[in-house]
Amino acid sequence: MKTDFIPDKSNRSFSYVKSTPLLLPVHKYEIIKSEKSHPEILFITSFPPRECGIATYSQDLINALNSQFEDTFQCAVCALESENEQHIYKHPPLYILNTDSRNSFIKTAFQINKNNKIKLVVVQHEFGFFHKKEKEFKLLLDSISKPIVFIFHTVLPNPNNELKRKVEEMVAISSSIVVMTYDAEKILKNDYDINNHKIKIIQHGTHLVPPLNREKAKEHHQLSDRLVLSTFGLLSSSKSIETTLNALPTVIKSFPNIMFLVLGKTHPNVVKNEGEKYRNMLEEKVKTLGIENHVRFVNQYLPLPILLEYLQITDVYLFTSKDPNQAVSGTFSYAVSCGCPVISTPIPHAKEVLSDHNGMMIDFENHEQLANDIIYLLNNEELRTEISIRSFQKMASTAWQNSALAHAMLFENLLGNAFKIKYRTPKINLSHIKKMTRHFGMIQFSKIASPDIQSGYTLDDNARALLAICQHYELYRNEDDFSLIQTYLNFIKYCLQPNNRFLNYISFKKERTKQNDAENLEDSTGRAIWALGYVVSLNKILPSNFVSEAQHLIQRVVPNLDKIHSTRAMAFIVKGLHYQNRPENMALIKTFANRLMHMYKHETTSNWKWFESYLTYGNSLLPEAMLCAYLSTENTAYKMIAIESFEFLLSKIFQDGKIKVVSNKGWLYKNSLAEKVLGGEQPIDVAYTVLALKKFYGVCKHEEYKQKAEVAFSWFLGNNHLRQIVYNPCTGGCYDGVEEHNVNLNQGAESTISYLMARLAMERILIEEQKYTISDCS
Repeated sequence: MKTDFIPDKSNRSFSYVKSTPLLLPVHKYEIIKSEKSHPEILFITSFPPRECGIATYSQDLINALNSQFEDTFQCAVCALESENEQHIYKHPPLYILNTDSRNSFIKTAFQINKNNKIKLVVVQHEFGFFHKKEKEFKLLLDSISKPIVFIFHTVLPNPNNELKRKVEEMVAISSSIVVMTYDAEKILKNDYDINNHKIKIIQHGTHLVPPLNREKAKEHHQLSDRLVLSTFGLLSSSKSIETTLNALPTVIKSFPNIMFLVLGKTHPNVVKNEGEKYRNMLEEKVKTLGIENHVRFVNQYLPLPILLEYLQITDVYLFTSKDPNQAVSGTFSYAVSCGCPVISTPIPHAKEVLSDHNGMMIDFENHEQLANDIIYLLNNEELRTEISIRSFQKMASTAWQNSALAHAMLFENLLGNAFKIKYRTPKINLSHIKKMTRHFGMIQFSKIASPDIQSGYTLDDNARALLAICQHYELYRNEDDFSLIQTYLNFIKYCLQPNNRFLNYISFKKERTKQNDAENLEDSTGRAIWALGYVVSLNKILPSNFVSEAQHLIQRVVPNLDKIHSTRAMAFIVKGLHYQNRPENMALIKTFANRLMHMYKHETTSNWKWFESYLTYGNSLLPEAMLCAYLSTENTAYKMIAIESFEFLLSKIFQDGKIKVVSNKGWLYKNSLAEKVLGGEQPIDVAYTVLALKKFYGVCKHEEYKQKAEVAFSWFLGNNHLRQIVYNPCTGGCYDGVEEHNVNLNQGAESTISYLMARLAMERILIEEQKYTISDCS
C-alpha cells in the first residue's frame, strides 16, 4: 500500500495518510491513521553524516526496523559527536552527546531518564568512541535508569585485568549483550566469564540486491572486458591494501585484463591524524610496480546503490585486513551477501562465514598466497558460480529485514508487555512477476531471482497469474495490467486442446511434455476454471474481449467437468463457476458441492471435521469452496460444513501466535498423533489460507478471521519458525518455501503469485473493514 508521510512541523511528529485502491464504491477515499504514542528505543551511536562503519550500521538497522514494523515502537537517536566533529543531520537526532564534554554525559543521562517515552537504551559500543572520557561514560551508564542493551562491535580475546573489568561493568548493568559472531560469544564466555543467558548473537545485517546485468553494469563503469577484483571501506593501514598490490604483478601475467578497484575514501580519523599518508604510499607503490593500468582508486564515500552495484560486478572480492582480532566486518558481510567469491584473511568473522567452502582464506599479509588463490579462482568460473550460490544461501538469514526482526524480538522480550510486534505490510511490487513473464507466458521456476527458461511453463502458474493480475486490476485499475492479462489468457487458450481438455506442462520450446501423460491434470483444469471464472466476474471493468474469451473457454470445457472427482479440482471449479455466476452452471456447482458434502459426512467424527482422512496441501481451498457454493445456492448445509471444517482446520494450523501449515514432509492423518515436522512449508498453502480467511471474514463479519489473516500473512514477513522473511521486497519475488534450517531462496512463479494473491487479499480485508460492522457469524 502506498503511504505518504506528511510532516507536522509544529511538533516534529508525523501523521500518516494511506491511500486506498479503487473498489466499489468507486469514489476515492482515504483512511487517516491517528497518531499513537509508542514506546521509544533510543540508540546511542555515531550516525550519518558521520563517516564510520558503526554510523552506517546504525542507520541501516534503524531503517530496517522502521520499514519492517509499524505501530510497534519508535526509534530515536542520541548521536555521538566531539568538539572537532559536528554534523548537520537530515533528520535531527533526539539528543547529541559530545564525547569531549564532561557535562554532556550526565546531561544526556538526565534527559533520557526524564523522557518517559524511552523504554530501552541501545548502545552501539566501540571503545574508541569513549577513550578520552571513560569515567564519564561509566557515569552515563550508571545514571541511566532504563534497561540497556550493548551491541559490541569489538570483542578482544585475552583481555588484561583493566579491559576485563570494563566489560564486566558494562555487562553487569546491561539487560542484554548483542554480538555478531559465535566467536565473540565464545570469547565473552571463556575470557570474560560472562553468563551465557545475557548474550544474544545477531549477525551483521546485509542488503538484499536484485539480479544485475553484469555486462551492462561493467560497461557503465568503464570495465568492459575486465576481470574485476575489488575491496571497499574507509581506508586505513589496517586494511593492508598493499598485500593485493604486491600480488598483482603475478596475477597480471595470467590475466592481463585484470582491474583492482579500491573503493572508499580514507577514514576521517586517519586523515585527521596523518592526512593522506597511507593512500599516497599506495599510489606510489602502484607506480613503482608499474600496474597503473590495473588499479583504480575510487576515492569516495559511495552511496549504497553504487557500492552494491560495484560489488555485483566484482569477480573476486579481496578482504586483506591484518588485524587478527577484528571481530566483524560490515564490508566483508556486504561482499559475501552480494554473491562475491571472497578471498579473506582469517579474522574470526571470515572463518565462520567461509566455513562452508564458500570462499578462500590466506595468511595475513601473504601476497604470494593471495596471487595464487586469485589465479585459481579466475581460472575456474564454475567454482566461482558455486561459491556465489552458496554465499547467497549462507547470508540470506543476515538480511537487514531478518536482523531487524531479531532485534525487535529481543526488545519485546526485554520489555515484556510494553509493545507487541506488528509487521508493516510491504508495498506491492510486480517486478519479479513481470521478469518471470515472457510473451508466451509465465516461466515456471527461477534460480534465486533469475528466471529458469529451461523449466518451461505450466497452466497452473499462468492460471494463478491471470487470477492475481485481474485482482490487482480490480483494486488499482492500472491498464498496464492488460498486457499481462492478455498473455496469461492466451496461454490458457493455448493449453486447451481440440478435445476440450487442458494440458498443464509446456516446454520452453512451446511443446507439450511427457509430464502431461504421467500426471492427473484435473487440478490444473480446476485452476484454469477458477481463473477464467474470475475474469468473467469482472465483466463491468475488464475489456469485453477478455471476458468473452474467458466465457468461451469455460463453455468449451464445461461438458467434461462432471467427470472430475479430484477433491481440490472440484473445489477450484466450484469457485470458478461461482465467480462466473451463470444460471446454467448452477447444477454443476451443486453436483460438486454435494460430492464434497458426502465426503465430509463420511469422514467426520467428533474430533475430525474434514473431507478426507488426512490434511495435505491446499486445505483451506475446500471450506472456501463450500462457502462459495452456499453463496451461489443459498443452501445453508453448505455453509454449516464450510464453517465447521474451516474452524477445524484453523485449530490445526494456528499455534502460539503463528501459522504452521501442514508440511509437505508429513501429512496430518486422522486417528494419528501429529508429528512435529519442521520445514516443508510452502507459500501457496499460506496464501490459500489468507484467501479463505478473507472470504469468511467478508461473509461472516467475524473479527477472528481478520486477525488470523494478519497472522497468516505475517508468515511471509518473518513470523515463521525460522524468523526469516519469505517475501523479498527488493525483487518483489517470494522464496519457494521454509525448510527446517533455511529458506529456499529460489523465487518461482507459484510462490511469487501466491504471495501476491495473499497481499491483495489483505488489501481487500482492509476495505471490508470499512464496509461492514463486525458481528458474529450466525
